[in-house]
Amino acid sequence: KLLMSTSTASGSRATSADFGKTTDDVKVKMPDKVIVQQLEKQKNLAYSEERQCSVSISDIPSYTIGVDITTIGPDSNDRNHRHSYETVIYVLEGSGYSIVEDEREEWEAGDAIHIPPWAWHQHFNTDSDKEVKFLSGTNAPLLQSVGDIDCREEAE
Repeated sequence: KLLMSTSTASGSRATSADFGKTTDDVKVKMPDKVIVQQLEKQKNLAYSEERQCSVSISDIPSYTIGVDITTIGPDSNDRNHRHSYETVIYVLEGSGYSIVEDEREEWEAGDAIHIPPWAWHQHFNTDSDKEVKFLSGTNAPLLQSVGDIDCREEAE
């Protein structure tokens, strides 16, 4: 049996008194699309002067999680920055390190990195011949959905 608030299923505000009630009328609201094909080949892949790297941002219609692919050129880095959303990075290609709140973390393809909300961080490609490519998952859409509270700040 599915445990959820009946008032949540119908769209009205739930209260703590609703906890544990069940409902059989949960409906899936399908978005216009459920896939972004060949994300890296999308026309929205562009070098960002602000970020100092290339970013391909997925336009998956999710209300809670987002995903993008970032590319950092050989012997290069992105800009030191922070944001209100949490990020998990999976390194697809290359090797380097990240500075997260003054802690240096070495990484290579296959590693995952957690960036806590509002932590200053910067990513460095230490290879002189290859790009670094990583997949980032964020909860920025969740913060946008609950009041447009996703913020990003670049260091001077």
